[in-house]
Amino acid sequence: MSSRPRPFMPPRQVSWLIALIPVFPPLYLAALGALGHLRTLPLAARQVLFFFASTQLIAALFTPRPLLSLGLAAIRTLLILAMIAAGVYLRASRNLSPLLWGQLAIFVTAWGYTLTTQGLAGVQERLGHPYYYVVSLGLVAVVALWITVFWRAGGWWRWPAGGLALATLLAAGSRGPLLALGVGSLAALAFAGRGRRWWALLPGALVLGLAALTTTLDIPFKPIERLLNDQTSGREYIWRDAAQGWQTSPLGGVGPYQGGPYLTYLFKDGCQLTPTLARNDIACPEGLGRWSSVWLIAHNAWLHWLLETGVIGTLGLVAVMGYALWRAALLGDALTTAVLYGFTAMNVVDVVIALPSQHFAELWWAAVGLSLLPRPVPEPAGASAIARSGQAAPPV
Repeated sequence: MSSRPRPFMPPRQVSWLIALIPVFPPLYLAALGALGHLRTLPLAARQVLFFFASTQLIAALFTPRPLLSLGLAAIRTLLILAMIAAGVYLRASRNLSPLLWGQLAIFVTAWGYTLTTQGLAGVQERLGHPYYYVVSLGLVAVVALWITVFWRAGGWWRWPAGGLALATLLAAGSRGPLLALGVGSLAALAFAGRGRRWWALLPGALVLGLAALTTTLDIPFKPIERLLNDQTSGREYIWRDAAQGWQTSPLGGVGPYQGGPYLTYLFKDGCQLTPTLARNDIACPEGLGRWSSVWLIAHNAWLHWLLETGVIGTLGLVAVMGYALWRAALLGDALTTAVLYGFTAMNVVDVVIALPSQHFAELWWAAVGLSLLPRPVPEPAGASAIARSGQAAPPV
C-alpha cells in the first residue's frame, strides 16, 4: 500500500456550510473559527500577513477620524485574516467545490425572479438578482464555470451546470467578469497541471463564440451587445473622485468604509438597491439610506485602497497580493490560480476583494490562504510503482 497520506477532506457539515454560503452569505463568518490555522503557515507567509495587518492598522492612525478608522480597520483585517485562515484549513481548492451548488441556486433565483417580475424584457435589460448586483452575478457565474471545468470528480452534471452558468454570464452582460474569465483561464493554462490546461480555455471560447454568433446572425440581445462595447460607464469620473479624495489624506487615507462621500459621482444618486429591485420600483428603506455610502466603491481596487487606507495601507495590500500571485504560480493549482489572477485583473475596473461581499471577495482571500500553503513534496520517481507492488522503499 502507498505510504502517501490521504488528501484532507473536511467534515460533511463543513461542505454543507460552504454550499449554503452563496445563498446566505453571513455563514462565512464561521471562518473566524479557523484563525488558529494561520500559525501553521511557513514563516515567510506569516511575515507577509503580519506586514499586511500592521499596515492596515497603522494607516488608520493617519486618517481624519483615527479612533473610528482603527476600529473599522481592525474588524476588516480580522475578517480578511479569517478568510485566509479558512483557505489554510481547507488545504486544497477542491474543498471549495461545494460552492457550486449554492451558486446554481443563485442562478435559478436570478432567472426565476427576473422572468417572473419583468419577463423577457427584464433579461434584455440585463439579468439581475434581488441581492446580487449585476456585476457580482456575472463574476459568480465565472467562478461556477471554473469549478465545473476544474472539478476532477465531475460527471455528466457538468454540462447543465456549466450551461446555466454560461447563460447567466451572458445575460448579466458585465464586461468585468469577462475580463476575469479571460485572464484567470489563461493563468490556469500557463501555470496549472498539464492534464487540465486546454480545458481552461473552454469557458472563454464558448463566451466569445456565442457572442460572435449573436452578432453575425444579428440577434438582438442587449446584454451581449454591452459585452462587446468599449464604454467605461462613467468609471473615469469615479477614478477622478477617488484620486482627489485620497489627496486629502495621502498617508493613511480617509478610513475604511468612509470613502463614499468622496465619490461624488456615485454619492449624489443617494441610496440605491440592486438595478433589478429598482426596475421593480422597490426603493431603498429609509433606515438604510444613511449607510448607503458604506458600499460605494472606487471601481479600481488600488484606487479604492488608496482612498481608504492611503499609501501605508496600499503597500500592505500590494505586498500580500503580489506574494499570493507568485505563490499561486509556483503551486500550479488551477482553481486557485484562476481565482487569484482573474479577480486581480477585474480589480482594474471594479473592486472584488473588498469585504464584506456576497461571498466572492471572501473567496479571493480564501484562495490567498490556499496559495500560502507549503508546496507539496513531489513523490520520488518510481515510488508509486514500488508502493503498488507492496515492496518497501529502500532506506535513504
